[in-house]
Amino acid sequence: MLEWRQQHSFYGVLLYIAATVYVLFLSIDKPGADTWNGLFWMIQLFICVNAVAKSFLQESKGRLLYFYSIASPVEFIISKLLHNIFLMVLMSIISLLLFYTFLSNPLHNSLQFLGIVFLGGTSISLVFTLMSAIAAKAQQNAALIAILGFPIILPQLLLLMRLSKAAFGEIFKEGMVFQLTGLIIGLDILVIAMATVLFPYLWKE
Repeated sequence: MLEWRQQHSFYGVLLYIAATVYVLFLSIDKPGADTWNGLFWMIQLFICVNAVAKSFLQESKGRLLYFYSIASPVEFIISKLLHNIFLMVLMSIISLLLFYTFLSNPLHNSLQFLGIVFLGGTSISLVFTLMSAIAAKAQQNAALIAILGFPIILPQLLLLMRLSKAAFGEIFKEGMVFQLTGLIIGLDILVIAMATVLFPYLWKE
């Protein structure tokens, strides 16, 4: 409830998405499938940095102390992860609709790409939520999010862009789509496990 009261952040990110996609429309109009795919995922990365990665950095010490007194660290980090997953998936869907509106729709299977967007939004938000929690305990140093997060997020982005090509009609070897999906889900599970194990130590600080 406290997160959703900060509506200025939510609308600020919406404005960022709309402005970015509109500038792309003025610059490119109808990009090819590979360009469309690359631009979409890069924008999701920057949306996540703006919307999700600041979820811990914007919390005051007083509010964190209040949370510390009413919830366990595992409950708190899981709630943050769930909230940020929902927020990032919502932003990803809005981005996708704007891409359809302004930059055409080169997809051969829109429903499959929508599923990949759900998976990608979840993956990106998990990584940056954990990185934000670590950075918040390091003197609120936002630069740590980039330093720690980008080496971890790059493999996921590459996997997501590769997997997305299936929705554009590219033919994959038998079982490769499931392998890529399994790798991404495995990385997500690893991040969740790291968050639940490491965050209680950060929480004590």
